[in-house]
Amino acid sequence: MSKTLPHICVCICTFKRPTLLRRLLGELDVQDTEGLFTFSILVVDNDQAKSAIRVVKDFSATSALPVSYLVEPRQNIACARNKAVRYASGEFLAFIDDDEFPIKCWLLTLFETCHKYGVDGVLGPVKPHFDQPPPPWLVKGKFYERQTYPTGFVIDWRKGRTGNVLLKMHVFSELEQPFQPLLRNGEDQDFFHRAIGRGYSFVWCNEAVAFEEVPPMRWKRTVMLRRALLRGASERMMPTFGLRDIAKSLVAIPLYVIAIPFALLIGQDRLMDLLIRLCDHLGKLLATVGINPVAEPYVTE
Repeated sequence: MSKTLPHICVCICTFKRPTLLRRLLGELDVQDTEGLFTFSILVVDNDQAKSAIRVVKDFSATSALPVSYLVEPRQNIACARNKAVRYASGEFLAFIDDDEFPIKCWLLTLFETCHKYGVDGVLGPVKPHFDQPPPPWLVKGKFYERQTYPTGFVIDWRKGRTGNVLLKMHVFSELEQPFQPLLRNGEDQDFFHRAIGRGYSFVWCNEAVAFEEVPPMRWKRTVMLRRALLRGASERMMPTFGLRDIAKSLVAIPLYVIAIPFALLIGQDRLMDLLIRLCDHLGKLLATVGINPVAEPYVTE
């Protein structure tokens, strides 16, 4: 009898991005497996109006891949991810964001790295992609470039992300709610914090590349600063947040304010870097005193 191949469920949580979702599904349709595993796709639509259903139906009509579609009406990325985990099947679960698209050997590279290092999960890099030339200050400031590491590098919880990751399903077995809905940002770091605390290990694979679309609307300074406020406010909910973080923000904010005129003279990239850091700290302090600096659950405009 032939041995049953391991199965990967690729989970996509999406919210009102039909064009980008269509591109992602197209790239998943041509993924290499080299006969080492099978995989299916699970789309969780976080829009109660079901804006993604037509894209999924069109893809299903032409693809041989098994595709499932679910709706999570509560507009909350943690709730959407939890539903994906609940309905995923197979030995592995992969997360990729709806505004990303992977290289052809993405899933295969994650799978092989997981076996090579004998770990519970593998994370890969997410690099920015611009369909249109961005302003020079945005490129110079590297605002959408993320830290990368050598393949095999052991990931701590602060580096944990779910935009490009392959996880063994047993990681979720002891977690009734893997992602905390109260955390509007950083819920993936919180998940890795708890998983690593239970003894699970995760490594980096620098060759398993996914690209993230950065549209012109995300070049807006207001969007970047609101995202920083949201990120700072969410950190207030992290398990390691304490008086030291509050003190650090209280010291940093006046120093950053004093530095604004000097940053203006140096260039837009340095100014925006300073303002983003300032909003990060401001978001923490506002959340500490019970003020929500960003009302929307997603900063997507």
